[in-house]
Amino acid sequence: MRRFAPPAALAALMLAALMLAVIAVPAVIAQPPASAPGAPDRSRVTAGTYAADPHHTMVVWQVDHLGFSPYTGIFGDVTGTLVLDPANLAAAKVEVTIPVAKITTASAGLTSHLLRPGKDGGKPDFFGPAPADARFVSTRVVLDDDGDEAKVIGNLTLNGVTRPVTLDVDFHGAGAMGGKQTVGFRAEATIRRSDFGIGFGIPMVSDQVDLKIHAAFEKQ
Repeated sequence: MRRFAPPAALAALMLAALMLAVIAVPAVIAQPPASAPGAPDRSRVTAGTYAADPHHTMVVWQVDHLGFSPYTGIFGDVTGTLVLDPANLAAAKVEVTIPVAKITTASAGLTSHLLRPGKDGGKPDFFGPAPADARFVSTRVVLDDDGDEAKVIGNLTLNGVTRPVTLDVDFHGAGAMGGKQTVGFRAEATIRRSDFGIGFGIPMVSDQVDLKIHAAFEKQ
């Protein structure tokens, strides 16, 4: 008699095959194409004042939801300036503005909740319907030994509260695109939302917020 694997076993086999495929693929697709205009080459960076590319700069945030899973959203349309001199990277300065009102999540209901007014005239659970833009202004840059990584210390103003925040920044690439010199960076930081007066749902929704920043700047 022919035997059939139970559904759970079939699911496990399919999951295992998928995991093997996912593990194998990144080594092939993670590499940028050789023809890409940008490359992780510091010699391509030129001194000057750069403007954030709002179409390719974003702040990705993540919180823990009820201990079951992480939940992620995005702030986009980031604007700002970067003053940069490759001969004196420690003197770099960055100021960016983040339109909180344009927050994006995978759930229309959650996005609405983040931006809804407080009930019966009370304080909103999160940002409220017309939140002020967030703003980060650097105050100091500390480079590592090879100059590829840095700690950018500055002040973050969010929800009307200003707190010091440190960004761990990696140089991603530089080059010319569309006639403009462009530089790109990756950065990470961790904040506590309660420090900025956003305490709703703690600890069911984590106080800790992990930030991942993908930033592109075009020379002016």
